[in-house]
Amino acid sequence: MQDVITIKGGKDSLRMQIDAAADWQEVLEALRLHLDQAGGFFAGARLVVEVGDRQVSEPQLAEMLELLQHHGLRPESLAAAARETRNAARTAGLAARPMPEFNPSQAAASSDGASTLLSRTVHSGQVVRHPGHITLIGDVNAGAQIIAGGSVVIWGRLRGFVHAGALGDHEAIVCALDLRPTQLRIATLIARAPEDAASHVPEIARIDGESIVVEPWGSYKRG
Repeated sequence: MQDVITIKGGKDSLRMQIDAAADWQEVLEALRLHLDQAGGFFAGARLVVEVGDRQVSEPQLAEMLELLQHHGLRPESLAAAARETRNAARTAGLAARPMPEFNPSQAAASSDGASTLLSRTVHSGQVVRHPGHITLIGDVNAGAQIIAGGSVVIWGRLRGFVHAGALGDHEAIVCALDLRPTQLRIATLIARAPEDAASHVPEIARIDGESIVVEPWGSYKRG
């Protein structure tokens, strides 16, 4: 189901790609799962929808738009190869443009998730969100939140909440020079806060099987 819907971050908006061969109800269920897992990550985000050569009727498009808007997204345009689908998008008030057929495997191989680099301390009560990767030169204090669609690299102490792969990316990682978050999430998995003292070495958290593992940064690079 993960290949049915692919949501990626861009410079100014999110891009959602839909497998043109999937059943429409399967598309809606995959989208609903994606949005539910992401919580409020998408709230206020602009969105470009790409449907390949799929023909989407006005009722189907209305159903999808209602689901997106319910989760706080702002669909702005739709790209489709089928003229009927583009006409349905214009009727719904979206900009429409042509596009070639969407190939999910090619999309996964050419992911261009945008990154952001910050140099600051994230204080308690502050939230940093980005649809791509986040690299932070500084500390994340307890009570602060870092939420990324991709990976998170903290060149400092990580004491707050961190959620990498918030758009469903199970390949995302979390790295920090001092990794002791109050809660750590990657995609849909949650790791409990460590009970022991700091290891005094940079560490990386990643998904291994059905759980999140934490290991020395150097060990991961050699693997």
